[in-house]
Amino acid sequence: MSPVSRARKKAAQPSTPSVTGLFKDVLRDFSTLGAEPEVLDVELLTSEVLGQWWDIEVEEGEQPLGLELIAFAERKITPAAAALLAGMRVFAETEEEREAAASALDTVLGRGIPEPEWVADLAAVTVGDCWRTGDVFGDESSLLCVFSRGGAEHGLLALVDFTEGGRIRDVVVVDKPQDVLAEMRQQAADDPELVTLERVLPERAHQLLADGLAATDVVEEPDVSEDYARFHALALAWIRSLPEPEPSPEITEWPAQVREEVVADFIGSGLVEDTEATRFYARLLVDYGCETEPGSPLRVGPEKLARFLESLLDGEFEVDEEYEDALEPALLGWVGWASDRAGLPEAARVALLESATEFLEEFAQDEDSTLDVYFDGSEGIEDPAELAEALERRMFAVPTVYTEIGDEELELEPADPEQRRLLVIGEHPEYHEALAEETFDGEPRMRLALKTTIVDQLWDDEPAEVWQAVRRLSETGQERDEIFDRLVDALAAQLTESGEHEMDYDVDDYRKALGDLA
Repeated sequence: MSPVSRARKKAAQPSTPSVTGLFKDVLRDFSTLGAEPEVLDVELLTSEVLGQWWDIEVEEGEQPLGLELIAFAERKITPAAAALLAGMRVFAETEEEREAAASALDTVLGRGIPEPEWVADLAAVTVGDCWRTGDVFGDESSLLCVFSRGGAEHGLLALVDFTEGGRIRDVVVVDKPQDVLAEMRQQAADDPELVTLERVLPERAHQLLADGLAATDVVEEPDVSEDYARFHALALAWIRSLPEPEPSPEITEWPAQVREEVVADFIGSGLVEDTEATRFYARLLVDYGCETEPGSPLRVGPEKLARFLESLLDGEFEVDEEYEDALEPALLGWVGWASDRAGLPEAARVALLESATEFLEEFAQDEDSTLDVYFDGSEGIEDPAELAEALERRMFAVPTVYTEIGDEELELEPADPEQRRLLVIGEHPEYHEALAEETFDGEPRMRLALKTTIVDQLWDDEPAEVWQAVRRLSETGQERDEIFDRLVDALAAQLTESGEHEMDYDVDDYRKALGDLA
């Protein structure tokens, strides 16, 4: 985290896999706090416990783990149960769980367990100054809020990512906020043209934190630090002590006419040639800004440019081959135009142009390396359009060369059939434990084998009807996982037993089934 992370040390996490075992470990941890713990230690432990399932989506009809833990603790007549429930009464992240914890605590106390002396101090912090440092472009910002209690100061330090609409990517508790503030001041003093430091109103800090946490929490598999989950509940409780937040900025979606007017203004600046390709990239940049940062679509910064180019490289936008040479002049022209519009200082403009140039060089290298990864040179494809389609087909079959199986992170070569199979397995972590224990059998094993077969068919484009079906299904708006489910069903319906533990299928019937998919 920029500028510095001085987080409290992480407590040992429960290793027992069962839910009951997990709950026993939680109570054991609370029993080690003793009769007179530091209030912050109670808060941190409660937050860490809740952080273990903050991102688990509760299926319809299932009870949240928080409520299960509360019910478990309610049945115990121990000081540890009282301590846990007292913490959850304040730090549980839903009103339902806080009310359930309060009721359960009353039950435990009613059995003769004394109420912990420190309960009134939980989340009872006094708000101090709030500071924010960041890059002059506005890509990201470190927000420090100082709180005090009992003569001791603590800080809440959050990393706000404005390239993702103001999401919080990291949040920690710091023991010495004045040391952090000193480093923030030093950073701004060392590079005043590129680093900003300002004091912000607590109301503004509340809005940034509340909106940022909410925006992050609705994202599936958000890009956050390891500390984010363990400090999440504590951060939500502490920021409730801040004054009422400023109103969130009103965001009005730009209609197509406004976006075209921006493109026309850019083209009219004289910084770029007025060509169809340049207008295409300009509109792409406007649309990207509206999607990722609707409150400030035209803001420009190094990180925002890098992520835009990553989107291009990942194939999120369809780009005609004849437009490829226009990317560099269009992007560099956009940087100059957007920098002028934002009034960036000269040092920032130079730094931004240098970053954009480096990104473009890396982008060109990545495009070349992508071809090397997906083609071994034996295909003999010379037509550029045919090569582009073959790359699209193979990247649909194997969208990434990186995977994680067990505790091992792997970079594999999809051109190798065995490594390609591992990449397919890597997409299904729910099967990894069973595969490792050789207990994986039945329908799940069959479907994984069929998916691997289809990936091989797409790689070789044989039968060609597989890719044709993918294109049709994609045009109807179906996502990759949905399409693979349809393809697996089509292949599974053709299987016949050809021997012990062997399956076969009629290719002609399979082609017909693929042709019927729509």
